[in-house]
Amino acid sequence: MYYASFGILAVILHLIINNRILNGKKKWHLQGSYFRYGQFLNAILVFYVSDLLWGFIYDAKLRFLAYVDTSLFFAAMAASVLLWTRFVVAYVDAHGVRANIFSAAGWLIFGFVLVHLVVNIFNPIFFWFSEDMNYYPRIIRYIILAAQVILFITSSVYLFYISKNRSGIQKRHYFTICLSGLVIALFIILQSFNPFAPFYTIGCLLANCLIHIFIEEDEKNELYRIAKESSKEKERYSQIANSLARDYDAIYYISIDSGKYYELSVSDMYESMKVPQKGSDFYEETRENARRYAHPDDRNFAESFYYKEVMLEKLKGQKSYSYRYRIMVGGHPRYFQFIVMLSSDGKHFILCDKDISDTITAETAFLEKQKTQITFSNIAESLAANYDMLFYVDIRNNSYAGYNSNNSLGKLNLEQLGEDFFEDTMKNMGHFIHPQDREKLVMTLDKDLFLTTLEDRKQLNLEYSFLVNEKIQYIRMSVRKISDGHHLIICIENIDDEIKKEAEIARALQTEKDMARRDELTRVKNKLAFDEFEKNIQNSLDKGGETQAFAIVVCDLNDLKKINDTQGHKAGDEYIKTSAKLLCNVFDHSPVFRIGGDEFAIFLSGEDYSARHQLVEEIQKHSLANIARHEGPVIAIGMAEFIPETDKNVTEIFERADQLMYKVKKELKSL
Repeated sequence: MYYASFGILAVILHLIINNRILNGKKKWHLQGSYFRYGQFLNAILVFYVSDLLWGFIYDAKLRFLAYVDTSLFFAAMAASVLLWTRFVVAYVDAHGVRANIFSAAGWLIFGFVLVHLVVNIFNPIFFWFSEDMNYYPRIIRYIILAAQVILFITSSVYLFYISKNRSGIQKRHYFTICLSGLVIALFIILQSFNPFAPFYTIGCLLANCLIHIFIEEDEKNELYRIAKESSKEKERYSQIANSLARDYDAIYYISIDSGKYYELSVSDMYESMKVPQKGSDFYEETRENARRYAHPDDRNFAESFYYKEVMLEKLKGQKSYSYRYRIMVGGHPRYFQFIVMLSSDGKHFILCDKDISDTITAETAFLEKQKTQITFSNIAESLAANYDMLFYVDIRNNSYAGYNSNNSLGKLNLEQLGEDFFEDTMKNMGHFIHPQDREKLVMTLDKDLFLTTLEDRKQLNLEYSFLVNEKIQYIRMSVRKISDGHHLIICIENIDDEIKKEAEIARALQTEKDMARRDELTRVKNKLAFDEFEKNIQNSLDKGGETQAFAIVVCDLNDLKKINDTQGHKAGDEYIKTSAKLLCNVFDHSPVFRIGGDEFAIFLSGEDYSARHQLVEEIQKHSLANIARHEGPVIAIGMAEFIPETDKNVTEIFERADQLMYKVKKELKSL
């Protein structure tokens, strides 16, 4: 109980001192050194718990539990050393060879301890307990303690030496690590002389208290700095915040050179995903977020956008560009659109993103928030760069004004005035709407339908295709009802590039999928495709419904090894390709799979199943003729048919065909 009391005291003090970090009340501690510090604290907590449990277990003479707890004690010790080195590197902002060596030392100690704890199970070189419950430390324990002493003293002396040339917060950081390292080293030395005294726990607790003092001081300084910067940001970006903050889920202001960024607006969705509101490396952190949150099929596509060089290249010759992909929110995919612009000073990116899975777009949100103040100048400022045409329609008499907004200067040019938007659109439809979309547009381009739909929704979207100089252009029409209840805003947007990009991505994904299921040498289907095909057939059998008659053919190439050994692998590859070509020509209505080096399988159904015996016989004739001529492929072939009354497993049919194939193979070799 005496020994355990120190551990209990350490756990209590540890939880009190580090309460806000351990329970996650400090959101900003998740970044940089504070995140590493939190990991270190968790490892230390596990170490304290294992140490206090050791006191109770040892007194109770529970030998097996004592062994397990002692192993946990040393594992937690090693983990705390590793996480301490990672925290130190981040805390003092160390880089270069020395920082890498220091980190490697932590990993080396951690790995050394884990390996020898495993070895200790079979050969007690770390510690052991006698039958009468006496604890005996062994040589590895002293080696690992000595290694820690060397690590802590060496790093402390080195940091003390270079701290002389530092000042301000950096000097304080160096001094903190130096002092805490010396304290831990001192108590490790004491621990090595008396394994039954809790010196290691006391040392860790004291070092934690020392670091905590400076961590708290850093937090105060950081909060003061954040408050000061926040005040400047509010003044600098007040106009942006007022007009766009509610239009997007998040807006980022990013330094092109350094990658440092600030988040100007954030939704509840981003808050739940713990996306940081500021950071030091937008490119790396956003690629990591893409790997974590993007839909699995979109991860590579999403990650490819977040490189400085890529973003600069895409902005050449244009004011902005956009892209979209799916993000997993609450376990469900939602489409997000991202717009990247260059700031006026040319030194920053502005990235805006919005959830476009719902019908409310950023423009609708802006109009709804500004119901009493909408003017055409507002439309010009927020929408002109995003749309090709805008129509302002009075639903009381259907009169309208059409504006051309296909420019990047935020200016609207009046193009036309009319008395009936719906009638004029119907008249002109034949001149520009693609024939395949005219019927759909006739049915949907109706004022009553618009008004009925907009009672439940803030926006109605229609997608159709234009004919421009006999070329197809894809268009999106967005219809919104404004706050006075008497007008519609109808926006026409060219989405041709967006649609074509999606089609290109879909084709690339399908090509990649097909390539993964093709044998590289013969271009027939491979083992992966065979397994999927077999699984589909098995699922059909498991459902118990009526299954179409089929048979499985198994083939094996004779003398492939002999050809490889005597003529070389190039000749062997040609032998395989010639054999595959023969099988495809004979079974030209059935899928052919290469399932091994010299093995093929074919699923027969339909016409090939009806002619199955003739087709198998044709392969056999080719093989006999090639044996007589001493050239060409010799293929052993076996076939088994699906018997509905008895066959419940595709594998059984395959095995029957395989056995028949081996029987034929022996017969061919005897010729």
